[in-house]
Amino acid sequence: MRTPPLEFADPPGAYLGATRYIDLDAAEVRALVASLRARVADDLAYARAAFEHVRDCVAHSWDIQGRRVTRTASDVARHLEGICYAKSHLLVALLRSAGIPAGLCYQRLTLGDTPESGYAVHALVACALQGRWIRLDARGNKPGVDARFSLDEERLAFPIRAEMDEIDYRVVYADAHPATVRALEAHDDAMRMYASGLPASLG
Repeated sequence: MRTPPLEFADPPGAYLGATRYIDLDAAEVRALVASLRARVADDLAYARAAFEHVRDCVAHSWDIQGRRVTRTASDVARHLEGICYAKSHLLVALLRSAGIPAGLCYQRLTLGDTPESGYAVHALVACALQGRWIRLDARGNKPGVDARFSLDEERLAFPIRAEMDEIDYRVVYADAHPATVRALEAHDDAMRMYASGLPASLG
């Protein structure tokens, strides 16, 4: 079955601008952009370096059992931890700061191995490279999770299991979705948020 194309919720220019959560003009973000830029030769290499930095150098809160809630790109750059929503905010900020259009997209995944375990929204990043949009998953790898940078076949952290009513949302947003923002702003303990405060869908 052919994969449906991505759709865009906002005008093209919005995928290069700053927002409250994608605060690409913050000093922490600018410093990280300069550091990454100094190591690479072109936009493609920079995009890969930015993705790998967020994937590998920013810890996922659940993996380290960290309680700090980071929300903005600069929060994540400063503290080097966050859940997938916050990590995606940083990656989008890094890409936009280099002139690479980027936005946020989402999946609905089961919390466990059955629908009865419940659902949670997971964040991805989409960006424009070499004339087309690709999706990246900077959640962070661990046993059983192997997300990669790829221009060809998507290498996301979690494949969608339609038989479990998981959903691959094909819309790219210029800013954080309100459902994810509500979760981030309503909590000051990341473990409690992750256990019972994540949205089950974008509806």
